[in-house]
Parts: sequence; structure tokens; C-alpha cells
Amino acid sequence: MILKKHKKKISIKDFSKHLFWDVNRDKLDLERSKKTIITNVLDYGLINDWNMIYNYYGIDEIAQAVINLKYLDEKSIVFVSLLSKIPKEKFLCYTTKQLNPKHWEF
Repeated sequence: MILKKHKKKISIKDFSKHLFWDVNRDKLDLERSKKTIITNVLDYGLINDWNMIYNYYGIDEIAQAVINLKYLDEKSIVFVSLLSKIPKEKFLCYTTKQLNPKHWEF
């Protein structure tokens, strides 16, 4: 028997206010806006924000939400890759970055 993961009850208002400066927070839905929420937490979130998405979505759902993104911060790629055990080369944002190298990497 496969047990369904129990999602911890959270709302958009629980996240740091700075994460959704560019959208109307009241219109975000934890399921329909999953990619936006996960991406903003990975790029700009605090540890409490990370803990909330990790407890709500789980690492597999987080990885699947970002695996086909064209851009994600390098640290976020490596972090999700390490936790999900998916090689970073499988992430579109990693391969896209490799195809378009910058002159200076800071």
C-alpha cells in the first residue's frame, strides 16, 4: 500500500513578503502557482520559506517543478540536484547555461 504524503497546511501569507513583490499575492494558489512559488523561494527565499515548500511539496515535486526551467540560480540547481539525486545535467537551466557561457563568471 502506498501512503500519500500529508501536506502541511500553509498559505501564501506564511511566506516572506519580499518573495512575491511582482505579483498579487492574493491571486497565488499553492497548486496552480507551484512553479512561481518554488522558483521565488529558491532564488530569494529565507530558510523558513524553504522549509515550508519542502514540507508542503517534497523534494521530488520541487525538482519536477524546476527541471524544465530555462533559468535558475546556480546554487539552487546544485542544491535541488543534490537533494533530489537528479544529476544537474538533467536540468534545462544547467544545460542552457553551458550553451551560453559568459565571459566572466563571478
